[in-house]
Amino acid sequence: MTRTLTIAISMMATITLQAQVKDGGISTDMLRQIEKAQTTQSSDRAIFNAIASNSIDNLAQNFKNKGKVDTFFSVETPSQSIHDQKSSGRCWMFSGLNVLRSKFARTHKDTLSVEFSQDYLFFYDQLEKANLMLQGTIDNAKKPIDDTRVQFFFKTPIGDGGTFCGVADLAEKYGLVPMEIQPETYSAENTSRASKLIASKLREFGLELRKMVADKKSANAIKARKTEMLGTIYHMLTLTLGEPVKEFTFTFKDKKGKAIGEPKTYTPVTFYKETVGEPINGTFIMAMNDPRRPYYKTYEVEYDRHTYDGHNWKYINLPMEDISKMAIASLRDSTKLYSSYDVGKQLDRKRGFLDIDNYDYGSLFNTTFPMNKADRISTFDSGSTHAMTLTAVDLDADGQPKKWKVENSWGNDYGQKGCLIMTNRWFNEYTFRLVVDKKYVPENILQAEQQKPVMVMPEDPLFAEDACLPPTADL
Repeated sequence: MTRTLTIAISMMATITLQAQVKDGGISTDMLRQIEKAQTTQSSDRAIFNAIASNSIDNLAQNFKNKGKVDTFFSVETPSQSIHDQKSSGRCWMFSGLNVLRSKFARTHKDTLSVEFSQDYLFFYDQLEKANLMLQGTIDNAKKPIDDTRVQFFFKTPIGDGGTFCGVADLAEKYGLVPMEIQPETYSAENTSRASKLIASKLREFGLELRKMVADKKSANAIKARKTEMLGTIYHMLTLTLGEPVKEFTFTFKDKKGKAIGEPKTYTPVTFYKETVGEPINGTFIMAMNDPRRPYYKTYEVEYDRHTYDGHNWKYINLPMEDISKMAIASLRDSTKLYSSYDVGKQLDRKRGFLDIDNYDYGSLFNTTFPMNKADRISTFDSGSTHAMTLTAVDLDADGQPKKWKVENSWGNDYGQKGCLIMTNRWFNEYTFRLVVDKKYVPENILQAEQQKPVMVMPEDPLFAEDACLPPTADL
């Protein structure tokens, strides 16, 4: 190729690039400035070679932070078996049921234990979410299809994420059954395919219901058609999760598996009354740490619920200091807590250890990552991704927390025998939600929680359901 032809091609490329660029795009001059700003240090080649063939986390791991994890805790609740949510987003359910079975064991002074079926409750969770989508579509049918609220239902018609409010509403309405009575199915542990198929069906149904409203069909006709649609969803659920148990015989066992007492016949509702007893709703508060908003104010998230006739997620926004104090009070009384975090941040998978200095990404890329918690939330950089059960805290001589421990739902082989340990500074940065029994809540917070809540939209960065990442997810 001649030099003249090379220059001509280069000029044509430049002209083409300039012709494509609008104001605000990357122009030829801007691209040259970007390229000119690049460093030419010999270390960059070595770093590129390393990153090209290795995990970024392996290269960024802070060697000074790789010491043995301290597993001693001055305040610790009794241990219980670890479950595995597999490739599903049901961490909210696993954590919520962990709390309920822990309370049952505590009531019986650890002489009895019970494990609840996640598959059973998930069946009704999916059926109820399907109804929530269809009824929400009916309620908003007169709005245009591109309306924010209409798109809220069609974008994610159904999902397997959730909050503790869902555990409370579903268990009170449908009861509970033992895990051995209705065990996990493949689609319970691997929710993606069935969820996508049901979502597609719901979108189809949603369009039909919108048309019925537009055609001015009667409310009774619309309700009848919605019931038929839910029959289809119910059938799909029975084929993937199994027919929900209606009656069963069960014998309680101690922690060693020895049968205690005689077998009894239960329905899910009577088994709930036997193991949980009183209603769950009304016994707890949901605390949130959101530094973007005023503290000691109560908020409610529209449509953030599992059942149409259930409870929206309502929370009181509190400083981390107050959240820590309530958590410590609960743990001191051997009461585990539902909690949720941005678990993917600075997680050392091998050690099951969370600390803000586990990885030094800044040094690896010769930059900094200075955003604070409020900035990360506002820009969708951080939010609640995973629910776990808070079980222990280690306090210093002044009663201040040094580290915390949670029961996870990624199996017994993950992390610290199925648990994760987090330093208090990580806890402060990446904790978002805590469900606290009212008996451990100070009076001033109880009073503040009773104020009329400010209604907020589910599109807010922090108000999505717990995504409940499985251990195989790219965190």
